[in-house]
Amino acid sequence: MTDSRTPPPLTGDELTVLNNWLEWHRATLAVKCAGLSDEQLRLRSAPPSTLSLLGLVRHMAHVERAWFRRVLNGEDIPKLWDKDRDNDADFNEVDTASVKEAFATWQDEIAHARAISAAKPLDAVGDRNGQDCTHRWILVHMIEEYARHNGHADLLRERIDGVTGE
Repeated sequence: MTDSRTPPPLTGDELTVLNNWLEWHRATLAVKCAGLSDEQLRLRSAPPSTLSLLGLVRHMAHVERAWFRRVLNGEDIPKLWDKDRDNDADFNEVDTASVKEAFATWQDEIAHARAISAAKPLDAVGDRNGQDCTHRWILVHMIEEYARHNGHADLLRERIDGVTGE
């Protein structure tokens, strides 16, 4: 498994450190999925859970969209994967989901998030269900969200082919 991640810097201003940790975790999920077949990416963890690597990619695409585009940038755009109908559709519907589309959508949402993040100061405020939410908080939350799910991804990958790692 090729790992081309760049470790986050040990020094730097707050925005640089936060963005680099977020990029590290985005790249970590990609590393956990690298080299697997569509069937392996769809493999569920253990019943009754619907957790899979493909589900995690779909979920993180949704999370990137929700926090950066909907909350921080105030865009009135629909949720991904028909989550208004089934809040867990990103995980539940991987059997028929397009792997290519999921990864492309995830990368597209990351690109939007990067652009929005680059244009906003850390103290910029977005609206989350009527509550103020700062760009800084969103970045920290996204690092936490990826870190938690990357732990899941590590276990899923180990179950699939024995590969482990940071």
